[in-house]
Amino acid sequence: MPALDTSDLDALRLRKLEQLFDAFNRHDGAGVMSAMTDDIVFDAAAGPEACGRRIVGTAAVRAAFEGTFATFPDVSWECTRHGVFGDRGISEWIFRATAKDGSKIEAEGVDLFGFRGELICSKSAFRKDRPVLPAKGAA
Repeated sequence: MPALDTSDLDALRLRKLEQLFDAFNRHDGAGVMSAMTDDIVFDAAAGPEACGRRIVGTAAVRAAFEGTFATFPDVSWECTRHGVFGDRGISEWIFRATAKDGSKIEAEGVDLFGFRGELICSKSAFRKDRPVLPAKGAA
């Protein structure tokens, strides 16, 4: 198989980011993981470490994303822009979700990605620290 030139690989990686967020918005754990390497490293936006919370490997990362889908049945990421720069990528988005108590989260964020070949090998999430919006009718 002939080697891909840089522009072809960048285009494939950009398409991979689009497919990834389509899968996130379908709440499709298998689809999300199909964009990632088996040794994926995901640094969540929040957690006890400087990197947030580091989650490693397909099973653990999939469980984390599926936990988000279960906690917030309407969760979505409205992507405003994707970019690929060699083996790095970035996605800008607005995270929207409603908790079971009716409170809402709506905040801008970005993901920084690392690629190995066409697949994502690292994802580091950053989200604005905006207060949760109370449920309608809550004091």
